[in-house]
Amino acid sequence: MPSQLRRLFPLAFVLPVLLLALASLGVPPARAQGTDLAPIVAKFANDSYGDTADALAALSATGSDQAGAIVAALGEGRLVFDPATKAVYIRAPSGAVTDAATGAAVASPPAGLTAVRANNRVRRAIEAASGALSLLNPDAGKRRAAAAAVFKSRDAAALETLDTAIAREQVPDVKAALEDARAAILINAPAASEADRLAAVKRIAARGDQESLGMLRAVPADAPAAVKAAATAGIAAVERNLAFWNAAQNVWYGLSLGSVLLLAAIGLAITFGVMGVINMAHGEMVMLGAYTTFVVQEIIRNSAPFLFDWSLTIALPLAFVFTGLVGILIERTVIRFLYGRPLETLLATWGVSLILQQAVRTVFGPTNQEVGAPSWMSGAFQVGQMSITYNRLWIIVFSLMVFFALLMILKRTSLGLYVRAVTQNRRMAAAMGIRTGRIDALTFGLGSGIAGIAGVALSQIDNVSPNLGQGYIIDSFMVVVFGGVGNLWGTLVGAFTLGVANKLLEPVAGAVLGKILLLVFIILFIQKRPRGLFALKGRAVES
Repeated sequence: MPSQLRRLFPLAFVLPVLLLALASLGVPPARAQGTDLAPIVAKFANDSYGDTADALAALSATGSDQAGAIVAALGEGRLVFDPATKAVYIRAPSGAVTDAATGAAVASPPAGLTAVRANNRVRRAIEAASGALSLLNPDAGKRRAAAAAVFKSRDAAALETLDTAIAREQVPDVKAALEDARAAILINAPAASEADRLAAVKRIAARGDQESLGMLRAVPADAPAAVKAAATAGIAAVERNLAFWNAAQNVWYGLSLGSVLLLAAIGLAITFGVMGVINMAHGEMVMLGAYTTFVVQEIIRNSAPFLFDWSLTIALPLAFVFTGLVGILIERTVIRFLYGRPLETLLATWGVSLILQQAVRTVFGPTNQEVGAPSWMSGAFQVGQMSITYNRLWIIVFSLMVFFALLMILKRTSLGLYVRAVTQNRRMAAAMGIRTGRIDALTFGLGSGIAGIAGVALSQIDNVSPNLGQGYIIDSFMVVVFGGVGNLWGTLVGAFTLGVANKLLEPVAGAVLGKILLLVFIILFIQKRPRGLFALKGRAVES
């Protein structure tokens, strides 16, 4: 006997180590594969939504792998039963049939098998059971998704599994999701203690999102007074939090709109400032840039699909060159004969815009064209309760890059020096030997080229159609006049100011009335400051 005890003695140390190892791997004690599922599975053959929901709740409590297969089969419409014998089966996508309770293959399934029906209540129960069965999955991502599913369903049957999962969870964000799901169940659980319900209210309120607001408002009238008071305080805190994030979201939308206005107006700012030309065809330069992107993507789709993620990078220089050449052509053939006559330039460029629109309609048709987004511009991410899309984020970054690149050109190159000289005093610049006509053509081409690359960016957030530019031309002039004619920094400040103001006014006054209020503000503003926020300095300007 002593020798036998000596042989068994090491097991006293090995067995606990093995049990700890299994626990660390996420193997739940409840996953006893010997659980008899037959009594539970038999309820599915009753063809009753209530019995089906009850069976799902019971399955989620067993934690067995076969229970997971049954729930998945029901969700996919593959759980069937024999009306005659009330036996329940799982039909695989391949057509093979297995016994639902045991998972054993059925060689000769009976004819006339009927699918177990599901309604909205059953679908919610399926979601809850699926989540409960996944709470102890070794994959952290699946545990997180399961916690989110239980949080939405608030199925009390998952509470025991949640407690087990929380006790062994090591990943902080997954553990937080599990605790949120537990709080969602306890907040309205009459059997829970008052302390647990108060803690649940506090945790739900700390989330600060719309779902937590709905849960707090759903606290029943018969809840303890302390719980109801905590829920009321939590509702007020969540509403303040949501109001803050809604304002932040509107500011983000305003910055996004401001970046679009900056791209559309920045080329107009330098042409209007240098030549004093009211270019109503500037929006069509934006439209031509967008169609350049469409043509590039069509060629890539048909010839080199693997280059699609580079389509915008390829389209940018092509759009700049193409629209720049079109701008130079317009300046050399139309505008050069109309300097000093702003009304005639307005009418002439308006006519040019109609010609360009009709030309695009003839070539591409009047309908919207599909311009895809590269993978790196797709999707979104959350900052608090604010959603930020990658395409808008990249457009803001791109607009600032274009702004500073243009600023460097005007400040650090000979062309920029000549442009600034002509802007400040055309006659003196000509007397110093600067070929003002050539500078006019190059400046108009530069402004048109920038409008073209603005069209590349706008193709990612707006419909590419012959009327694309018409939606931005008036706003572009508003930005230029408000910021200061010919001043790039004024254009930057004006674009983002008007963009943010527009998005903050929309929820209060509506889109149309908000734009009218902005227009009235600008009219009143230029009465006080006719040269805008940042007036150019120079003898010609000041005279």
